[in-house]
Amino acid sequence: MDPQAARRAANRRKVREHRQRLRAQGMRPIQIWVPDVHSPEFAAEARRQSLLVAQSAEEADIQAFIDSVYEWPDDEYSQ
Repeated sequence: MDPQAARRAANRRKVREHRQRLRAQGMRPIQIWVPDVHSPEFAAEARRQSLLVAQSAEEADIQAFIDSVYEWPDDEYSQ
């Protein structure tokens, strides 16, 4: 077995063992898909929605709701 194939086999073994340990702890793997926040389409849609809210007659109520459910972490930047 060439060194690269041996390395791949060792990596597969480590991943398999790691997954077995997690399963033994009662965990199970899942896969989720989330929006790509780095894509230009995401940025354009976020901007579009932000502008709609900013121009809305309910903007103050919307912002009050967001403020009531969002908790900013206490750190040196939030003071």
